[in-house]
Amino acid sequence: MAAHLTPDVLLMAFPQRLAALRKQQTLTQQALAELVGVHLTQIQRYEKGDTQPTLEVIRKLAIALAVSADTLIFDPDERGPGDDLKLQFEAVRQLPPEDRQAIKAMLDGMIVKHRTKQIVGELHS
Repeated sequence: MAAHLTPDVLLMAFPQRLAALRKQQTLTQQALAELVGVHLTQIQRYEKGDTQPTLEVIRKLAIALAVSADTLIFDPDERGPGDDLKLQFEAVRQLPPEDRQAIKAMLDGMIVKHRTKQIVGELHS
């Protein structure tokens, strides 16, 4: 069962987000530790912000909490396209493969152009 993500949970820092998601799943720290395969004190350290989990533990936490790893570690606006582009990307998904490839090439070109401008600007600063 996927966790219901409220906006306040998504705006929390990782330690608070982890604790809130665990509580939404009605899991104790001990139960989450057992699901993930770590000691209880590790979960306590993660939730206090004393230590950061490894990539493997993040993967296991995401599975145990029924959320994506991105949901665990990123703020809502850190990943993915903005709302203004989401509908366009959904429409692109419906296009034939050759059209999708052309759009991808165009996007790659625009990204390279933007990064080049950034580098040139930094060199002149």
